[in-house]
Amino acid sequence: MSEPTLRVAVIVPCYNEEATIGGVVAAFRDALPHAEIYVYDNNSRDRTIAVAQAAGAQVRRETLQGKGNVVRRAFSDVEADIYVMVDGDGTYNAAAAPAMIAMMTAETLDMVTGVRISEEIEAYRPGHRFGNAMLTGVVRMIFGNRISDMLSGYRVFSRRFVKSFPAMAAGFETETEFTVHALELRMPVGELQTRYGSRPVGSVSKLNTIRDGIRILRTIMILVKEERPLAFFSVIGAILLVTAFALGIPVVLQFIATGLVPRFPTALLATGLALLSFLVFSAGLILDSVSHGRKEMKRLAYLANPAVPRRDAADA
Repeated sequence: MSEPTLRVAVIVPCYNEEATIGGVVAAFRDALPHAEIYVYDNNSRDRTIAVAQAAGAQVRRETLQGKGNVVRRAFSDVEADIYVMVDGDGTYNAAAAPAMIAMMTAETLDMVTGVRISEEIEAYRPGHRFGNAMLTGVVRMIFGNRISDMLSGYRVFSRRFVKSFPAMAAGFETETEFTVHALELRMPVGELQTRYGSRPVGSVSKLNTIRDGIRILRTIMILVKEERPLAFFSVIGAILLVTAFALGIPVVLQFIATGLVPRFPTALLATGLALLSFLVFSAGLILDSVSHGRKEMKRLAYLANPAVPRRDAADA
């Protein structure tokens, strides 16, 4: 008896991608002929919807602006065994999708990231390369060094990843959430290098390097606070305690030498900072217990869904 065919869903978030979406849908239809292709339109003002429908995609709408909002809606609505997530700008290589899926099924992974390889300066600008390397480095240092391209918009997910993913981000920072979710639950993940091209003529990037970079860095800090509260608040507490000692030691030494406390406001400030540091550390301990409970709940939601059936790469 032959193994049942896995249900594959290709999810394409779109905002004003009239120039590229038809080609993206056609390319993934050729690469994954049995997949369902869903184009999620995010308030486009051009002909994105009409072009996607003409290309044969199932078009759905999400009115809350931002890629993270689209991901939340798509992950809630679409039912499949394997999910392929790709941007609708025509920069990613659809031909790599079967190999990414084969890697997932051969190794029973929960996320496979398409690591961008490009020789085109316009496709992967130096500013974007530097920002990605810096932000990826921060995440690797804090959460684990199992990823090399955190901001890639080309991913393959298992059902258990999708249905346990909290999807709290609103915009492009959702890729950061993908990575941290996988690393914190210690999911098996993989990477596959894939060609990354420049946008076709008539297609305009929605990414703002500085603005979105700041938002992603802010998201990393929030995720550190949520996922590693003890470490986060211990650093703050340590800074407060060191400051308290720096202010208080001269006051104490002067009191020992003269028996006087002429800088009484400084003494009060140092005492207050010391007490505050212990309060902050206590908050970190309490929130660490809360975070551990939340992680257990996400793990249970993850385990509630079956793993991707294991298949040899030649049969996938």
